[in-house]
Amino acid sequence: MKLLYIGNKLSKYGFTPTGVETLGEKLKELCSVILVSDKKIRIIRLFDMIWAIIKNRKTLDYVIFDTYSGKALYYVLICSILCQKLNKKYITILHGGNLPRQLQKNRFFVKKIFQNSLFNITPSTYLKNRLKIFGFKIQYIPNYIDFEKYNFKKRVKISPKLLWVRSFHKVYNPLMAIYVLKELTKCFSDAELCMVGPDKDGTINKCKNLAKELGILDKITFTGLLSKNDWISLSESYDIFINTTNYDNQPVSVIEAMALGFPIVSTNAGGLKYLHEEGKDVLFVRKNAVNEMAIKIKSLINGNYDDCNLSENSRKKAKLFSWDAIKNSWYEILLK
Repeated sequence: MKLLYIGNKLSKYGFTPTGVETLGEKLKELCSVILVSDKKIRIIRLFDMIWAIIKNRKTLDYVIFDTYSGKALYYVLICSILCQKLNKKYITILHGGNLPRQLQKNRFFVKKIFQNSLFNITPSTYLKNRLKIFGFKIQYIPNYIDFEKYNFKKRVKISPKLLWVRSFHKVYNPLMAIYVLKELTKCFSDAELCMVGPDKDGTINKCKNLAKELGILDKITFTGLLSKNDWISLSESYDIFINTTNYDNQPVSVIEAMALGFPIVSTNAGGLKYLHEEGKDVLFVRKNAVNEMAIKIKSLINGNYDDCNLSENSRKKAKLFSWDAIKNSWYEILLK
């Protein structure tokens, strides 16, 4: 069996690895896989994707598309129409909490891409439920993590050391983390924040400027993009994982934090409330609710949740997202 997996292989340019680089490598355990494209310039990347389909058309069994909202959806539109013309079966993997809104505005994508695909895979039950109204077939297969690489650390005494891991983009609302830290410094002089991830839209400079304006720049570490191993090692120095996003499906970074044993304080955006249970494996706050998040963090530090076993429960749930638990679902898809 031979697959062509099409997505953005841009980690060598400092971007966070996406499905084509993570899941794509894992699928090589099941069959032969070609991964495309690593071209940085958008139009060249599109032509590289088109050429990969044409060049391999005689030997391909399936084409898989990482499918995001925004301009990226046009890549999939063009390539999927080409697959249809060449009579090649294709599978979409749906990402991005904003995808339902875009499809609602333009049903053309639904008709041309998703109603003609062999399968539409979503890693989020939230996204699956949101997309049901469009009438195309959807199957849930969650994102995976290499569970055995994440060593569990039980945080016995929790200190005000916060970890935030995500790309710097306004969608993920990193400015909220800065404001939360400012609130915590009013009660804890040793409060600090580490922010891990690359800049995608200039938001990192806004974060640094805000931190300077609030007088807490010296309490924040900006690491930039780190390798998986490096940020896992770094995580041992921190006690609370915060997630400030405004839109989300099933963020891998949160699942990774669960596997590491972090107590997690997160906004309840998008698919997160489908993934977690309040008070059992996460503490939820509303989107952009700075004071709420600060209060939840203070309660954690003061031991108010010691009897909830947040860390242990998170670890157990994270195991459900191991590759061993998920790969059979992919095997069944590819055999059909």
